[in-house]
Amino acid sequence: MLDNFFSKFRQELGVDLGTANTLIYVKGRGIVINEPSVVAVNTKTEQILAVGSEAKNMLGKTPPHILTARPLKHGIISDFEITEKMMHYFIDKVHEEGGFSFFNRPKVVVAAPLDITEVEKKAIGDAIKNAGAREVWIVEEPMASAIGNRMPVKEPVGNFIIEIGGGTCEIAVISLSGIVNWKSMKIAGDELNKNIVQYAKEVFNLLLGEKQAEEIKIKIGSAVEQKETMQYPMRGRDIITGLPKEVMINDSQVREAIIKSLRVIVDNIKATLEVAPPELVADIHERGILISGGGALLRGIDELIARATNIPVRIADDPLTTLVRGTGILLDEPELLEEVGIKT
Repeated sequence: MLDNFFSKFRQELGVDLGTANTLIYVKGRGIVINEPSVVAVNTKTEQILAVGSEAKNMLGKTPPHILTARPLKHGIISDFEITEKMMHYFIDKVHEEGGFSFFNRPKVVVAAPLDITEVEKKAIGDAIKNAGAREVWIVEEPMASAIGNRMPVKEPVGNFIIEIGGGTCEIAVISLSGIVNWKSMKIAGDELNKNIVQYAKEVFNLLLGEKQAEEIKIKIGSAVEQKETMQYPMRGRDIITGLPKEVMINDSQVREAIIKSLRVIVDNIKATLEVAPPELVADIHERGILISGGGALLRGIDELIARATNIPVRIADDPLTTLVRGTGILLDEPELLEEVGIKT
C-alpha cells in the first residue's frame, strides 16, 4: 500500500549515456538534460569542479591539478568513478528541478552499444544505481533509436537504421522487436575529429586541438562535393616554429581528411545488407534507410550512403535526440521494454 503511494511520486528517466553527450528524458516532462559527457575534477581534493558544457570549455586549458575527463569511450564506461559522479550530478539536477523528495529513486532506461559485454552492462547498471537509481534497464542503441523514430519495430517488416554517435556507429536490421543482424564499429564522430587533427598535422604542419577539429567538421564538413566552396580558419600551433598559426581550410580538404573513415562506414552498411534475409532486404529497399545520431548532421551523408546502396536514405527528425526519445517511449510501454530491454 505504502509502496503504491510512493510510486506515484517516483520519477522515470530515459538516458542516452553517450561518448560525446548525455541526454536525460523525464517521463511527463521531456528532455531536461542535454550536456557534454565531460567532467572536471580537482585531483588534489578529488572534488568535482564542473560537469557538462562548463567542463567541456575547460578541455585543454587546465593546470596540472585539474583533470578534464570524458569518462566514456566508444559508448562504454572507461572511468567508472567519474561516470558515477557525473550521473549523480545529473540525477540530482533532475530531482532539484522536479522538486521531488528523498524517497524518489528513479527507474532508468539507458541505451548502450550493440557489442557491449556482460561486464560492461553491469558497469553501466552499477554506475547508475550508485548515482541514485532504483532499477536500470539497458536497451540496445539502434533499437532505442528506431523506437524514437517511431519505426514499426514490432511489425514483421525490415527496418534499417544507422546510429552515428560520437564514439560508435551502429548499423542494424530490425524486425519483430528484435535485431536480425548488425554491425558496430568505433568509427564515428570522434574518429572524424581525429582524422582532421591528423590531416592538419600532415598537410599544414599544424598541431590542432580536437575541440577545434570538431568545430571545423560542424562548420564545413561534408561527405560529398558541395555546390559552393566553404572555408574556415584553422588555428593551432606550428610544429616547426612552435608559434601560433592560422590557415584557411576548405570543405574539399576536410572531405579528403575524413573520407577513409566514411568509406569504412559505407562498407559496413553494405556488408550488413549482404547478410540480411532477402525478404527483409526487399522491405528495406522499399522503405529506405534511416540515419540518426550526431553524425547524421554531416552534410551529404545521406547522399553518400544512397549512392553506395541504391536505396533511399533519410535523416531522422532532430537526430541528436532520437535515441533518448526512444528510451522515453519505452517508459510508457513496459511490455515493449520487457521485450527489448535487459534489467540489470
